[in-house]
Amino acid sequence: MDYYSSQISNLIEELSSLPGIGSKSAQRLAFHILNMPIEHVEKLSSVIVEARKKVRYCQSCFTLTDDELCPICKNAGRNHKMIMVVENTRDLAAYEKTNKYEGVYHVLHGAISPMLGIGPNDIRLKELMQRLQEDVDEVIIATNSSLEGETTAMYISKLIKPTGIKVSRIASGVPVGGDLEYIDEMTLLRALEGRTEL
Repeated sequence: MDYYSSQISNLIEELSSLPGIGSKSAQRLAFHILNMPIEHVEKLSSVIVEARKKVRYCQSCFTLTDDELCPICKNAGRNHKMIMVVENTRDLAAYEKTNKYEGVYHVLHGAISPMLGIGPNDIRLKELMQRLQEDVDEVIIATNSSLEGETTAMYISKLIKPTGIKVSRIASGVPVGGDLEYIDEMTLLRALEGRTEL
């Protein structure tokens, strides 16, 4: 038995197809949208359509932008000789929030995963290697600590090492407030290997 009219059901169904939105969240969002003033709903829908039409990949780092180059790549104050390699635009945003990294980025849009059929040619590795023809001093590999992220990091490292460019990997380890007894062995090992002198 349907609880809602077809219009409401369609709205809930479309919202629940978004990642991270379950049926209850979709219902909440649908009723929120239905209670919004019509001009707010029109603005929301036009912003979504405009973003979808105009947002594309930066020609240098391949993050999402609405211009040829993203604001980071355009910024002459950034260190363009240091490139941090990340899996996706959300990872880039996470590093930018620290306000500590002054280099530029390269977004792979994925990680190597033979089990999922994702190989080196399915992510933006070729474009990274083209960027390394320019004046680059260091590549920081900041892929996730997952099996796919580690595989990708090793592959990139093997590609870059013969060029003579310095390759480094971000340290990963024990989160602040984490109890050692609950942390897996790989994380503890990475924390030990990434230790710094006090």
